[in-house]
Parts: sequence; structure tokens; C-alpha cells
Amino acid sequence: MKTVILAGGLGSRLAEETDLIPKPMVEVGGQPILWHIMRHYAHFGFKEFVLALGYKSIVVKRYFLELSQATSNITVEAETGATLHHEDGSGFDWTVHLIDTGVETETAGRVRQILPLVGEERFFLTYGDGVSDVDLTSVLEFHRSHGKLVTMTVVRPPSHFGRMSFDGDRVVEFVEKPRRLDDWINGGFFVVEPGIADYLGPEGMWERVALERLAEAGELMAYKHEGFWYCMDSLRDKRYLDDLWRRGAAPWRLDP
Repeated sequence: MKTVILAGGLGSRLAEETDLIPKPMVEVGGQPILWHIMRHYAHFGFKEFVLALGYKSIVVKRYFLELSQATSNITVEAETGATLHHEDGSGFDWTVHLIDTGVETETAGRVRQILPLVGEERFFLTYGDGVSDVDLTSVLEFHRSHGKLVTMTVVRPPSHFGRMSFDGDRVVEFVEKPRRLDDWINGGFFVVEPGIADYLGPEGMWERVALERLAEAGELMAYKHEGFWYCMDSLRDKRYLDDLWRRGAAPWRLDP
């Protein structure tokens, strides 16, 4: 079962990082956030990926072309540059399809473009900027149980403000860790059936074009995830995720 990742956006709210690289390549804990997302899927046994690229796609292509070499033990003949010994040290038996879907293409158009590659098969779909500890096996089981075209993982949005508790007027605690609100939002981590093509136009946003049409047709179901979820939209978000990873407190940190 393939996993499609929307990895072509500009990431304008992270301009400090994305002037030179696309948003999915912004690093968290020394690795692109895209790496973290793919590692999460691989943990559950889903190791074939279709990356819908756009903005600065060459950066993503170069990363995967060089990944094995960069993580291997290599013996090189300095005079000729010949590689005498090359042992793959990446540790990831992934298959990655790198599909350039256009710099200006919106998300619905990116999904439409990758459909020929996934064929008549069910597939995962997610964004290239959000991490979670969601159990993908449970999401897939839920999807199989209802028989609709799309399952969307919904999450409680994290607050971007610290929480204080009081004893009278005295502040006794200040917690920077985000707390969750009552509303549910789209968290990505979709499961999609091939019949989705009937709900896609050539343009527009996946959320506005496809999801709204699917909801009207009764073909969109929600898997409610109460655990960790976080989207990297700003430099502050990157620093927060970096800090979690460095402290060994990242909830999405699973074995590959």
C-alpha cells in the first residue's frame, strides 16, 4: 500500500528556512521533517512512498539520490575517485517515487497527478509538514470498517499559548507545552480509495475541492485521534519540535 505525501508547497510562513529549501526539507532534530513522517509510516510497515513535489523539487530529489551514499561506509580511491567499497548504512528499505507536480499546482491538482501511479489501489495520503503518534494500523482498520471513499484523521488543535494555573491571584504554574482545545481539525493521515478521481478537479485545494464534495456525498469519515499531533507552520513550531526531539520527548519517535 503506497503512501502519498504532499510535498510541493512554498512554506511562506517559514520563509527563514524555505528561501533555499522546500518546507518538507526543513530539519527537526537534524533530519528533514519529511524523513520523520516517512519513518513513521515505515514503522507500521508502509514503505513505498509517492512524493508530490513542486517548489524546489530538486532539493528533495537530491536528498534521496544521495541518502544511501551519505549514510554508508565508503572506501574511495583518491586519485581516481573510484568507489572501492560501498556498504549501505541508511537502514531504510524504502521505495520512493519522486513526482514533480508543478510549482504552482494546488493540492487537489497534485493528488490528481499521482493517481495514475497509485492505480486502482487504496492509498495513504498526508501532508509534508505534520508529525503525530497516530496508530496507522488503527486508522486503516477504521477505514476498512465503514466502506466509504476517504478517512480523514481529525485532531484537537494545539494551543500556541502557555497555560497558567493560579492560587487566588498568585500564579503557581506556567506550562509552555500546548494544550488542546475542544474543536476538531483536519490532521491529514488520510486513507483514500481510487474512486476519489470523481471528486477531484484539475485545480483548487484538496480541502476545498475534494473534501467538501466528499462530505456532501456522505463519503468522508473521521478517525478521531486524541494523541499527539503538531504541524510545523512557523519558526516557533520548528523550535518546539526540535526541542522535543533533542530531549528524547518526541511522541512520534518510533523505531523504523
